[in-house]
Amino acid sequence: MSWNLAELRTLKPNRYIMIDDEPCRILSIKTGKTGKHGEAKGRIEAVGLFDGQKRSLVRPVTHKVKVPLIDRRKAQVLALMGAEVQLMDLETYGTFSIPIPKEFESNLTPGKEILYVVAMGRKKITRV
Repeated sequence: MSWNLAELRTLKPNRYIMIDDEPCRILSIKTGKTGKHGEAKGRIEAVGLFDGQKRSLVRPVTHKVKVPLIDRRKAQVLALMGAEVQLMDLETYGTFSIPIPKEFESNLTPGKEILYVVAMGRKKITRV
């Protein structure tokens, strides 16, 4: 289990939430007043961490939602293999390969240290 439950009202912008089983970074949160027979609703606008797609979620503010556990790590570039890069984690010394994002294609060279995130079993380079 790589997620926790949290109430919608406890979330803040730039934190993370699961929408449609995709980890997303929260862009904005808007809450409405309670109705005559209802409870306050919250509207969350978010963008997917891995696919960059915008998503929204409307739920009561007391509703529990999934919050993914995001792990930020450092790695060293071992080799460039076409559209993929082979990395070595600097904590566990395990090696793995992931696709190279378009914005980092020209900056990656063997021996360079990068930052990457791990969420829901998937990995993505965030900074070179």
